[in-house]
Amino acid sequence: MEKIYHIGVEATLDVIGGKWKPIILCHLGNGPLRTGELRRRIPTITQKMLTQQLRELEEDEIIVRKVYNQVPPKVEYYLSDEGKTLRDLLVTMSVWGEKRVKRLQAKGQPVELLSQGHEGYLKF
Repeated sequence: MEKIYHIGVEATLDVIGGKWKPIILCHLGNGPLRTGELRRRIPTITQKMLTQQLRELEEDEIIVRKVYNQVPPKVEYYLSDEGKTLRDLLVTMSVWGEKRVKRLQAKGQPVELLSQGHEGYLKF
């Protein structure tokens, strides 16, 4: 069955939409990571959700899953060439979020940004 999108942003959100996928991609923008490393960097995601999101991103060819033939098994995830094309979009989202946090803080709202910057994206 043919997929029909009414506007381009629908096609983008179909691949990277939701709470977790952009966050996963941002972490992978710094280089390959194992599942456990991603889990530590995103402490509020469940293992089940992380696995599901990684599978979907792999299916959409945004990330690559590399399995090393060793004992114990080792699996790493990294951005595919197509995943790297999301760099500008993710940087723009990060910059916007950083500015928003600063505006909210200036208004006296209790909000904190634990990690500023997006230097990892610049490695692409």
